[in-house]
Amino acid sequence: MTEKTKKTEIKEKVTIPDNLQFTLENNILMLKGEKGQLSKNFTYPNVTLKVNDKVIEITSKSVRKREKALVGTMAAHMKNMIQGTSEGFEYKMKTVFSHFPIKTSVDGNDFVIQNFLGERSARRAKILEGVNVEIKAEEVIVRGVDKDKVGQTVANIERATKVKNRDIRIFQDGIYKIMKGAR
Repeated sequence: MTEKTKKTEIKEKVTIPDNLQFTLENNILMLKGEKGQLSKNFTYPNVTLKVNDKVIEITSKSVRKREKALVGTMAAHMKNMIQGTSEGFEYKMKTVFSHFPIKTSVDGNDFVIQNFLGERSARRAKILEGVNVEIKAEEVIVRGVDKDKVGQTVANIERATKVKNRDIRIFQDGIYKIMKGAR
């Protein structure tokens, strides 16, 4: 008979590239790169963070599903922070209309959509802090360092152009995400 061995801890490692500066104090990771600076709190009970040279070790003594998922999530967030501070994130969106020409503009922290389906009042979408929105004709480019904020800004813009009280099979007007990734 074979004896099953129990796993006693979960461990994940994230390597920080040489071109980035980082500090880890009280489970708050601060990264600084050529594209910008990010900080995020990674405090959770039963999960510890250790730094060895340029490697961050995320460990948990508990081997339950929740902790295993959390360790993987923390590692993924750290990798996104590394990619964001070194390369940045960029999403491209396209303005699509067949009935009424849509006019878009940026007004401070708001993305303004005018003449959507012939509506008189403009629709507005919130642009989160640290995110740049650039409009080139019918293309909207959303750039930033924090993947969460860039993605949420894109979602806000898509949500603002939701078709209400009309047949969505006919009225397919809106602003849609067509590409996402690093710059």
